[in-house]
Amino acid sequence: MALAEDENQFIYNGFHGANLHLDGDAQIHRNGLLQLTNTSVRQSGHAFYPLPIRFNASSSSLESIVSAPASYYSNSEGKNKSLELISGDPMQVWIDYDEVENLLNVTLAPIQSQKPNQPLLSTHINLSSILLNSMYVGFSSATGMFRGNHYILGWSFNKSGQAQNLDLSKLPSLPSKRKPRQIPRLEITVSLITVSIVLIVVILGTVCFVWRKKYEEIREDWEQEYGPQRFFYKDLYKATKGFNDEELLGRGGFGKVYKGVLPSSKEQVAIKKISHDSKQGVKEFVAEIASMGRLRHRNLVQLLGYCRRKGELILVYDYMPNGNLDKFLFSNEKPSLNWAQRYRILRGVASALQYLHEEWEQVVLHRDVKASNVLLDAELNGRLGDFGLARLYDHGANTETTNVVGTVGYLAPELARSGKATTGSDVFAFGAFMLEVACGRRPIMLQGLPEEIILVDWVFEKWKQGSILETSDTRLGGDYLEEEMLLVLKLGMLCSQYNEAARPSMRQVMQYLDGNVLLPDIPLHTTGTGTFSVTNEPSSEFVASFPSSVSKSSVQLMSITESVLNSGR
Repeated sequence: MALAEDENQFIYNGFHGANLHLDGDAQIHRNGLLQLTNTSVRQSGHAFYPLPIRFNASSSSLESIVSAPASYYSNSEGKNKSLELISGDPMQVWIDYDEVENLLNVTLAPIQSQKPNQPLLSTHINLSSILLNSMYVGFSSATGMFRGNHYILGWSFNKSGQAQNLDLSKLPSLPSKRKPRQIPRLEITVSLITVSIVLIVVILGTVCFVWRKKYEEIREDWEQEYGPQRFFYKDLYKATKGFNDEELLGRGGFGKVYKGVLPSSKEQVAIKKISHDSKQGVKEFVAEIASMGRLRHRNLVQLLGYCRRKGELILVYDYMPNGNLDKFLFSNEKPSLNWAQRYRILRGVASALQYLHEEWEQVVLHRDVKASNVLLDAELNGRLGDFGLARLYDHGANTETTNVVGTVGYLAPELARSGKATTGSDVFAFGAFMLEVACGRRPIMLQGLPEEIILVDWVFEKWKQGSILETSDTRLGGDYLEEEMLLVLKLGMLCSQYNEAARPSMRQVMQYLDGNVLLPDIPLHTTGTGTFSVTNEPSSEFVASFPSSVSKSSVQLMSITESVLNSGR
């Protein structure tokens, strides 16, 4: 009786009423016993599942490469014990194949025994060159010069997961044993060899794909509509060599990023593993990810797709061979970028944000613009990446209140008040990013002199003193176009204003960077920027969260104390 049956898995605890394709001597007895051969010589029997199973592999000729004498490992006794295949006693056979490891395990045991801890036969073999794109699975048996009866009591198969255990109490009984005829030792040896060969043929012809627990993934019906954007976990596992630390590109508050090579296309990708709560808004989150997979801009890192597994969300991106901009600015791992390269990167990221805010079918808020999320391609072009915190809205719609997420130093002050991310809050982060690139300093410095703690404060003070160019990165050695450096420094301050309405849009930022519109003068007595404004005192809980060297006016830029906040997802 088939307890479960579909195109990928089924189980028969006996074969009464089973719709199998039978030929040769194969027959199903009234009690559900499947008999492949009878007592005739030189006869064969076949029993196959009626529908082909799709294995997605190329074809080749069948060949036996390894065999082993019939035995099983006794878990209780801790040793191997021999089995007689011609004893007439019922036995169990487990056939497990791991496609990732290319490992075939065959385990044998008496009918009442649990599955042994050690297989009878274990060998590495790549079956992708053996299996057809789709194949029938079943049993094949034959007799030679000597008579023999071959029976199958039950069958459990699963192509993409652990096969169910057979219910031994429901299996049909074997016919009464006849007293074995005495035959010479040579004949017994030949019979054993014949049956062993048949067993190996059955193993290779009816291999069951049993995926280990580590390859299981979460896949729900509603995800079918995302089709190609959903990756198989086993492919990502193989691409990263098992998420090996040797393939690690970086790690942050949201997860680890690995370099990978997709096994099918040999395409290099970046694979990011992040945690997510499967109970909260997963359908909406995946819908947003699938939507962002349709974004197309030369200065965006392409999001290729995703996979879900247990408590993890795995995102797949284009691979950027030069890594992130942060390492070029603050690490000795990478050479320093010249001014022309930096200016091109700034303009590229600004263009990408303009596309996200105004030119796509929805408004996309990135919510985490910073140097470490700007990746560099082979030509050192800047590409904005990491959309793990991004949100989508229809044009003209009001944004919803959310938890504050982002990175200290790039967070707009209004986020602490309302929790609403807007295009203006992305502009604020871009302003901090511009100063970061021009000055070669992080937006918040927790070491050094007090005036170095808040970058925009320091730049503004130097501007009031008439020495703003002294804030430029010393590694440039003064090798830059003065008008471009002044533009970037002043535009960075303009984008960092405390008042959201006073900040330019990304379209205006692009016009300034392209020289199509002149940057307006910013009065030296302005109170528009957050760190210079003293009209609105911050609340005491914010002041208490920071070192005493940080002024109250400086605190207005910082809306939260953690370095990375990910409570929004």
